[in-house]
Amino acid sequence: MKILFSILGIVSLALGVLGIFLPILPTTPFLLLSAWLFAKSSEKLYNWLLNHKILGEYIRSFAVDKAIPLRIKIYAVSMMWTVMLITIFTAASKKLWLQILLAAIAIGVTIHILSFKTKK
Repeated sequence: MKILFSILGIVSLALGVLGIFLPILPTTPFLLLSAWLFAKSSEKLYNWLLNHKILGEYIRSFAVDKAIPLRIKIYAVSMMWTVMLITIFTAASKKLWLQILLAAIAIGVTIHILSFKTKK
């Protein structure tokens, strides 16, 4: 099981790193998932991730403060809505049920993101 968790942690870590550069992918949730998976599977990988000079900051600031910086909230919500609206009006334009589902997901994620404290 530890090997599976390590592999899933590495995949999640790769997605989190990609999320730094691609606005479609979220960074912090993937890094938090990686930290959890590494905590269950490899103390060495867990410590490496938490002490990483760039990636560790994402995890520490969220885990300690349970807060998201304002610029990250604005960026995450605006990019998500941009992608969702493009998808709703192009790829899902002929399926009302899919448009409603995507809008509901976007609303739910927005509420979730905004529910966290804003880090000063």
